[in-house]
Amino acid sequence: MNRSLTLLTLALVLPLLSAQAQGAQPPALQAQAQPGAQTRLTLPGAVARALAAGADVSSARATLQKAQAALRAARADPTSLITTLTQAEQEVTGQTAALDAAKLSTLQATLNSYLAASETAGRISLNAAQVALDERNLAIARARLASRVATALEVSRAQNSLNSNRQELADARAQLPVQLASLARVLGLPAGTPLSLAAPPAPPRLTATVAGLQSGLERRLPALVQAAGGAAFARLQVRLASNDYTPARTLQDAQVTLANAERSLQDAQAASATAVRDAYRAVQDAQARVTLAREQAANAQTALTQAQARLKAGTAAAVEVQQAQVQAQQAALGVTQAQNGVWRALAALSVASGVDVTGLVK
Repeated sequence: MNRSLTLLTLALVLPLLSAQAQGAQPPALQAQAQPGAQTRLTLPGAVARALAAGADVSSARATLQKAQAALRAARADPTSLITTLTQAEQEVTGQTAALDAAKLSTLQATLNSYLAASETAGRISLNAAQVALDERNLAIARARLASRVATALEVSRAQNSLNSNRQELADARAQLPVQLASLARVLGLPAGTPLSLAAPPAPPRLTATVAGLQSGLERRLPALVQAAGGAAFARLQVRLASNDYTPARTLQDAQVTLANAERSLQDAQAASATAVRDAYRAVQDAQARVTLAREQAANAQTALTQAQARLKAGTAAAVEVQQAQVQAQQAALGVTQAQNGVWRALAALSVASGVDVTGLVK
């Protein structure tokens, strides 16, 4: 593997062992494609960059500006019909919701790419530590076999474990450049841009309520905004047809259209409310997993401390300490993954509710 992946791996995970066992965030995690000339990013900074330069947000913003221009023109035209004005107003409302939704979708895509790269670097470091441990265990097994205190089966098992972990390490090292390239695309950066990623901050606690997030969905979610607009326009058509000079059949058709539109809106509102509720529960579950992961990391750190004390007292072998170190590193990575799970769940809830609950969309 090239020097850049080695630098990336070491910088990403070595701080995890002690810091995350305490539930704290490690210092800067660095994902470096090559030494020097790097684009340094934090998770909030990456989201801000994607929102400013992302194609989806830029396209949605341009579409909204066109709709706003069309509405201004319709309002300035004294001959504009009420239906034309209504449709122009609804188009602006819909495109405003579409822009907000594009921002939240971009948030989710950026966050997922950023976290995927940092987790892969963590796995590279952990796999490298596991490979080193397996190599030591294999050497011990061979020495024991030579001394006739172990069987060839034990050597075979140690070799198989080493082979498996070497393959996992190779897979992770191959995956990382792909993920960094994906993140660069999300951010609108040129291909091959070297990136330096800071450790993701701890995710915020969820303070919003389910009821609060479910309220007003028809004003935030593009599909519901469109359905609500359809119902409002159908209601206008019924009002315009309720007179003495419009055929009764026209009024009846408008009433049927209104009933269908209102039914479609109600169904969409119910489905969206369910999606918000499910996403909210997913956040709660993810937060609970962080607590469990921190407990496991603390236990692993305690076991490491005890193993080091036994080694100093001469009652444990060095390989036992190395095994405890790998387990503590694995538990620390588990904390990172659990916290990243909260970030992902918060982003999914933001998309489902149309409200940014991550605090990253400014």
